[in-house]
Amino acid sequence: MPEAVKERFVLSVEGLEALLVALRGDGWRLMGPTVRDGAIDHAEIRGVVDLPRGMTEVQEAGTYRLARREDGALFGYSVGPRSWKHLLFLPKLRLFRAHRQEEGFQVEPESTEPPRLALIGARSCDLHAIAVQDRTFLEGPYKDPDYAARRERLFVVAVNCGQAGGTCFCVSMKTGPRVTSGFDVALTELLEGGHRFLAEPGSERGAALLARVGAVPAGEPDARAADAVVERTARSMGRAMDTTDIKELLYRNLEHPRWDNVAERCLGCTNCTLVCPTCFCSTVEDTTDLLGGVAERWRRWDSCFTLDHSHLHGGSVRHATRSRYRQWLTHKVASWWDQFGTSGCTGCGRCITWCPVGIDITEEVAAIRATDGARPGA
Repeated sequence: MPEAVKERFVLSVEGLEALLVALRGDGWRLMGPTVRDGAIDHAEIRGVVDLPRGMTEVQEAGTYRLARREDGALFGYSVGPRSWKHLLFLPKLRLFRAHRQEEGFQVEPESTEPPRLALIGARSCDLHAIAVQDRTFLEGPYKDPDYAARRERLFVVAVNCGQAGGTCFCVSMKTGPRVTSGFDVALTELLEGGHRFLAEPGSERGAALLARVGAVPAGEPDARAADAVVERTARSMGRAMDTTDIKELLYRNLEHPRWDNVAERCLGCTNCTLVCPTCFCSTVEDTTDLLGGVAERWRRWDSCFTLDHSHLHGGSVRHATRSRYRQWLTHKVASWWDQFGTSGCTGCGRCITWCPVGIDITEEVAAIRATDGARPGA
């Protein structure tokens, strides 16, 4: 039996504003794209007025800049430097605070009531990344309570990509550009024949919201136009990665000379892991005040590119840049499958754009594939 066609609706720009106003009225804090510090970044917004109207991005390996579009598109870009990870897996989180008492310490537990966030403009690659982090933090034998609390308090207004970035390769990873899951409302921005949005509900509360703001059923021309937007984006990917048997490819090439080649260029700066929407390395720090009366334990982001991250008794087990880059790439697209049953890469391209020396994960995989089994001196 063919799949049932989901009902689609049309929203004007004014209708989108009404949707955002309704979300704010329901107590949701709106987090969406806005121009800040020379980039399109996620921050708190008030409504349509704060969206990056008429702005886009030009991205290449080691290169990012904003540019003007010739239209008034509100979502006419691909992905900015930050995913939604920093809102769910906080860069710095206090785990507990303890006060010295006459006999021992009194522990002050942390609050587990995070804000209710509405993610505005979430892209398919980033929603797949959230699903990957769900496996990391929620689906194993131990659940992360802070992540779980934040994850439960989300409303997602997704956007199907109308433009691929120069470093995007989500088609290769089967993670975009069309949003398929993890959303309450999905929008496709249409510019020809009037500025409007095709809206698709992904949950009961999303359908209820569209009904409240007066979304009207979409006709066949608008539905076809929206499909054409996504198909055009899929054909214009800036990058591609051949993932055929990629786990086995990397496992049998752990001593490939390409690791030495990339190590000569890699700065070990950790940018790739910080912008990656799925990387989850962290460390724990204990601090006390000068009098020893108050102690705190903090969790903060870390990176497998730092020397201390793999420190065991006697020193780091990955003392060379070569081994640290190999660990990152091999874990991302190979051993992640063994741990979580999925790839750790969603093809967003941020690691390529924000690498200061332009190291390209798709290029590195292709180079290893081109000389599969090569050894030094071979």
